[in-house]
Amino acid sequence: MRVIEVCDLVVEYRQAFRPPVRAVDRLSFEVREGEIVGFLGVNGAGKSSTIKVLMGFQPPTAGEARLFGQSASKAHARRLVGFLPETALYSPYLTPYETLRLYGALQGLSGRRLHAQIEALLEAVGIAHKMHTLNRNLSKGMLQRLGIAQALLGDPKLLILDEVSSGLDPVGRRELRDLLRAQRERGATIFFSSHELGEVASLCDRILIIHRGRLIAEHTLSEIQARFDSLEDYFIRTVQQGFDSLVQEVAA
Repeated sequence: MRVIEVCDLVVEYRQAFRPPVRAVDRLSFEVREGEIVGFLGVNGAGKSSTIKVLMGFQPPTAGEARLFGQSASKAHARRLVGFLPETALYSPYLTPYETLRLYGALQGLSGRRLHAQIEALLEAVGIAHKMHTLNRNLSKGMLQRLGIAQALLGDPKLLILDEVSSGLDPVGRRELRDLLRAQRERGATIFFSSHELGEVASLCDRILIIHRGRLIAEHTLSEIQARFDSLEDYFIRTVQQGFDSLVQEVAA
């Protein structure tokens, strides 16, 4: 089953008195059920713009994005998705427990089931001891852990995570890897962007690399490991080749 389908997606941002900026340029890919797929690219490659379309935050200029066979613009499709944005902002006057209770209520969860899930998730991400501390008194890493817990609330079938390991220390990144593997074992599909290539190499079945809004490479980790010394080496070479090909295309 195709959990994510992106077909000829174009995202442009208008500018006053200037031509629009094209952040995503005829991008097509798919993610199948049960996969862990890394979505890679340098800063400004179009990763976050693509994720915003998948979450219904940004309408596409052209093309289409679908979740579970339905348009990503439909709220029903997004009910099956757990999402962590690149910068997760939570009320400084709520505690982690209250924050998850609020998000759970928005999902229709309540009572003992919600309470048990909140406690289990805060324990899983390592901040159970801070569940009644105001968010404004938490470190950046702890807030990131809260964001991960929020994304996992309700046992979503698809996780879309933008820079999921941002702000985490080495212990936190290792715990995150274990947590995401456990999510895959329960049947979740995971699609995430990250600049931490070590995390990508240890988690992913397959990676997609985009450059200037275009897909320039798509390989399984086993294919990459058979041909390159490291994912970092592969990534840098691929991005450079993608840049060179775009320069040649413009020149032609």
